[in-house]
Amino acid sequence: MNRIYFAKQALLSSSESMNPTLVLETTAYTLEQLQHDSRPQVALAGRSNVGKSSLVNALAGRKQLAKTSGTPGKTRSVNYYLADPDNFLLVDLPGYGYARAAKTERENWGRLIERYLVSAPSLRGLLLLLDCRLPPQQSDLALLAFAAANAIPVLPVLTKADKCSRKEQLSRQREWAVHLPRLPLLTSSLKRAGMDALWQALRDFALIRDNKNCVNKILLTPSMVRTM
Repeated sequence: MNRIYFAKQALLSSSESMNPTLVLETTAYTLEQLQHDSRPQVALAGRSNVGKSSLVNALAGRKQLAKTSGTPGKTRSVNYYLADPDNFLLVDLPGYGYARAAKTERENWGRLIERYLVSAPSLRGLLLLLDCRLPPQQSDLALLAFAAANAIPVLPVLTKADKCSRKEQLSRQREWAVHLPRLPLLTSSLKRAGMDALWQALRDFALIRDNKNCVNKILLTPSMVRTM
């Protein structure tokens, strides 16, 4: 009986030690600083107030890995996070669509986003965050069009689902289904809801080379990312 008890405890300890997390490896502020790493990479993008930093913290199981703010547009760099123990990179791109930022600043962010997406040699796809409270926004559709034009697979995720009723959540998923290859995952960083499913989707996305079935359906002429 004691042997069974200790075996169970060892199994629990082993699984707890394998909980996935994120570790910040490096940060790029300019085009020249972008990393050409051979490890699989998944880009993380979304509008400035979609909750990217909160999602990074929820995935990592930490409160202050990524700095959060009530003011949109605080992520102004490309942040490379190592997914441990899976050994792929989650690359957090600057938020877009913040109208109050200076035009030159928006253009700089746009150039960073665009250059990264078209030049990262081991990019497996784009994790696109969408606000569950809002209908499809033009800036999100523009990025989807850009991804489609460059054959970049997309993994869509609805954030802030805790702020919506179940009826609103399902309605938003249906609205996005018109534009996406799959229903977006529902998540809440505040309640850490959907994080296990998102981790599994990220692993599948990052570690499987053929993601062509995830390429989005938008066939519009893509707006340049820098105009978002």
